[in-house]
Amino acid sequence: MELKQEGLSVSEYAAKFEDLCRFAPHYNTMEAKEDKCVKFENGLRPNIKQLIGFSEIRNFPTLVNKSRICEKDSRAKASYYKAVNEKKGKDF
Repeated sequence: MELKQEGLSVSEYAAKFEDLCRFAPHYNTMEAKEDKCVKFENGLRPNIKQLIGFSEIRNFPTLVNKSRICEKDSRAKASYYKAVNEKKGKDF
């Protein structure tokens, strides 16, 4: 009930989340599909949650996919800025 993404990738977190949902039958009903998405979203790392949260995606596969995209974009952005900073350091 308190699963957090922390150091896991979105894919790893989603797999673990789905595995643990077996023990919480509430999340496997049609009525609870929104609850499941909210619960998943609340466990995401803050940087991904911030990017994805405003969209209010309430379809679980779509939410997972969009979270993966955000994670990939965040990594690319971090790599870009790291490379730029390293280049600036060499220019001095």
